[in-house]
Amino acid sequence: MSVIVQKYGGSSVADLTRIGRVADRVVAARADGHQVVVVVSAMGKTTDQLLAMARDVSATPPRRELDMLLSVGERTTMALLAIALHHRGEDAISFTGSQSGILTNDRHFDARIIEVRPYRIEDELARGRVVIVAGYQGMSYRREITTLGRGGSDTTAVALAAALRADRCEIYSDVDGVYTADPRVVPGARHLPALGYAELQEMAESGAKVLNAEAVAFAKRERIRIHARRTDDAHGAGARETVVSDEVEPSPRRVRAVVGDAQVAWLRGPADLPGALDELLSLAHREGVPLRSVEWTSAGLSAWVSLPRVPDWERAASALSSAGVTVVDPRSVDAVAWVSVVGDGLTEEASVLRDVLSVARAEGCTPRSVSSSPLRITLAVARDSADALTRALHQRFCED
Repeated sequence: MSVIVQKYGGSSVADLTRIGRVADRVVAARADGHQVVVVVSAMGKTTDQLLAMARDVSATPPRRELDMLLSVGERTTMALLAIALHHRGEDAISFTGSQSGILTNDRHFDARIIEVRPYRIEDELARGRVVIVAGYQGMSYRREITTLGRGGSDTTAVALAAALRADRCEIYSDVDGVYTADPRVVPGARHLPALGYAELQEMAESGAKVLNAEAVAFAKRERIRIHARRTDDAHGAGARETVVSDEVEPSPRRVRAVVGDAQVAWLRGPADLPGALDELLSLAHREGVPLRSVEWTSAGLSAWVSLPRVPDWERAASALSSAGVTVVDPRSVDAVAWVSVVGDGLTEEASVLRDVLSVARAEGCTPRSVSSSPLRITLAVARDSADALTRALHQRFCED
């Protein structure tokens, strides 16, 4: 019997009715002859609510205690789903991340998986049981509870699929796969039936919320085929989905998607101080702030931060400001956002960057910074102009 891993996001398990529907889908997969491992997120907005509670107690809650608190959400879901499956006559057992053998580094709130030892899962599958795993969490080599960062349940699912040599990894959410843009921002966004790992990883890194970037990187490394589907679609063949693999036909379009992200902060500092770059990097490391697109020129230092990865941003921003770094985040008058076009071979011809900048000028956007790679061109623009620019770029590159 083939093993499949199914992951259900927070919207898919938001209440008991939806958990029941997930249980029905799992029963159907078992009837199709599969061994099934199910990875679940916390119900609905539970993680956000727990995080808000912690911040009501303290503006700077310790990351270790956040992990202890937030890991409760997925454990609640896994137990309820196991109960729902038993009620339907299906033998099931639930495991936490640590019970599943997911070992991580010792970083709290955005830990990285270093090894998966799925021995207990394999034993229970051999007994004919459905195994339900709490996503988003693991155990460090110091036997500490850790969490894997926003969207970490995706990473749990892909890592387990690799360790179990699963036939595929199915990611269920409230959308039927990946689109050329966020349909809530761009009404004309098109569904993408197939994507390569590299393109989807760039989309995720740029702010697309369909799949976690770390999960895509894991899938690429381990060659795990991902099927992104909508939970409410009918079970079986024929439902619309996006298949992510390394077997994707080349697209005639250089640009595959346009992605916006307003949850970013811009760090700026002087270039004339001795050791300015080393100081910024050391401070960011000490405060647990992951940096992206670091630039050091005669004009000064510049770096970007994805805020969902920094739970104690207030404290980190204060420390950075005290060290002479100018912090421009979503609370600032000059708040910025990323708008990225993602594709393949974007720097092979200068015309692509030229056209991107031409669209920005036509929209009245003056980029604060521009960065490019063969797979992505990113503009940092005023936050209140990001959606309009996203729509304009999508019209220019992705619409017929």
